[in-house]
Amino acid sequence: METITQNLFDYLVDHYQLSEEQLEEASFLADSEEMSLEEAMIHMNMIPAEGVAIALANNAQLCPMNLKITRSSPELMADLPFAAMRQHRVLPISRIGKTLTVAVDDPFNVIALETVGAQSGFRLMTVVVPESVLTEMLESRLSDQVEGDDQLEETLSAFSDDDEISEVSSGENYDLEDYGDEANERPVIRIVNSILVEAMRKRVSDIHIEPGLDGCQVRYRVDGVLVSAGNPPKSLYGAIVSRIKIMSNLDIAEKRIPQDGRCRIRALEKEVDIRVSILPVIHGEKIVMRILDKSNLPKGLGDLGLDDYSRNAFAKALAQPYGMIFVTGPTGSGKTTTLYSALQELNEPSTNIITVEDPVEYQLQGINQVQTHADVGLTFAAGLRSILRQDPDIVLVGEVRDFETASIAVQAALTGHLVLSTLHTNDAPGAISRLKNMGIEPFMLASAMILAQAQRLYRRLCPSCKTPISITIDELKANNFNVTGMDFEKKEIFLPGKCNKCAQLGYKGRGGIMEIMEINEAVRNMILKDANADELREVAVKKGMITLQRAGLNKVFDGLTSIDEVLRITSSV
Repeated sequence: METITQNLFDYLVDHYQLSEEQLEEASFLADSEEMSLEEAMIHMNMIPAEGVAIALANNAQLCPMNLKITRSSPELMADLPFAAMRQHRVLPISRIGKTLTVAVDDPFNVIALETVGAQSGFRLMTVVVPESVLTEMLESRLSDQVEGDDQLEETLSAFSDDDEISEVSSGENYDLEDYGDEANERPVIRIVNSILVEAMRKRVSDIHIEPGLDGCQVRYRVDGVLVSAGNPPKSLYGAIVSRIKIMSNLDIAEKRIPQDGRCRIRALEKEVDIRVSILPVIHGEKIVMRILDKSNLPKGLGDLGLDDYSRNAFAKALAQPYGMIFVTGPTGSGKTTTLYSALQELNEPSTNIITVEDPVEYQLQGINQVQTHADVGLTFAAGLRSILRQDPDIVLVGEVRDFETASIAVQAALTGHLVLSTLHTNDAPGAISRLKNMGIEPFMLASAMILAQAQRLYRRLCPSCKTPISITIDELKANNFNVTGMDFEKKEIFLPGKCNKCAQLGYKGRGGIMEIMEINEAVRNMILKDANADELREVAVKKGMITLQRAGLNKVFDGLTSIDEVLRITSSV
């Protein structure tokens, strides 16, 4: 706020009955301490802290307000970009229709108010508050909101030197520290750094950077759902792409074909791998970066949150000296995480574990991992053949996609190896049907298979805002839940709410539900009879298998997730 005008000065002198001697003292203090005259008056207790605001309000024929007795809802805070609030010093207080009431400390800053009005699309009404109070409330309320907000502008303004990321030493990787202090002078480096650091703070699994017709946007996948993270300058988009290509050791000049790369960075006191995919689209090149944080991997089966039946069945299967274990589910359902957890459970100095993957997502100590390269003939099948000549005890095949790979995997299981792999099927019994469709004979499956598992990831309800309600069996039936064997009249469940801690989403974090089908004698006999998936499921449930839907319902009754979330992830089974 500029130094007070003559009208405001006259108002203060008259209203607070200031003498010429007091004004001279205030003027001397203002000159010596390089502060404004009104700040000097407040410092010397000649006028109260709110005196200037009252004078400004009077001069502008507006109302002064005590901001500390107001509350801004999250919806109101979302009406204005955070960067605009801080830059133009406005705070939304209430909204009626298309009129937004905002608090300001300088009602005469017409340019700022017109800019904010244009950005928000609202007609603004203003009230006047003291400068110090507005500063305090802006910092307090914006800091509360920024925890759950994904605006890139706020990310950039909050980015500090302590958060600089650096490339982990590697002959193939580009070292960000090569820039040194020059990074502070390169906006593109700060933008890319802040995107990565903020993604790591928010436990993001994927970063999408997308060009559009008139601009570009950044989106984060948080707990399986994409949320907007802001809009970097369109003029810097080409430089952002080049920067990420340099970090990933890709060809900067090639813009016509897709490219895949990876890099490793260090930030927030930990190291993560980043897998980069670049795809040419009509407005430029779209970037997707997957963050692979090894510190988030479960250390073993005990960290997967399995129920007693599933945990015991999985542990029993892993204890077998040979056979096949399949983990199934759609993309993004956590299959790789489950398999890596199993490998870490089995990883002993006396055990030779070899994997063939496309791509190798997490690099695990003590495990030999092979990356496929189809362009030179190193496919899953070719890699699996070579692995079997390396005297393995345990083999992990990233995915069984064709008859050749499936046939080699079955032969490996029958000749004394424990084989773990994944399939894309909706449920556990579907794994048997899929392998038969690939051409594997039922009698070979009955001999080789020891376990099939299907899984999904559900979003956990935010514990700070979840809301309890009651539900009956009839209501569950109406939502197509199988409630056979359930004996309650009413149960308490929870709905998602909205709060700052979960960014108004109602969910925070994820967990897993699993359907584990042991290949016991009853199921094995059904496989030999060439039974279909429905018949296999019926027998498996009789022998204790918990279906995906029932596992999800158990999580609902435990207060961990909602009915809607379980319906979302199990609607295909």
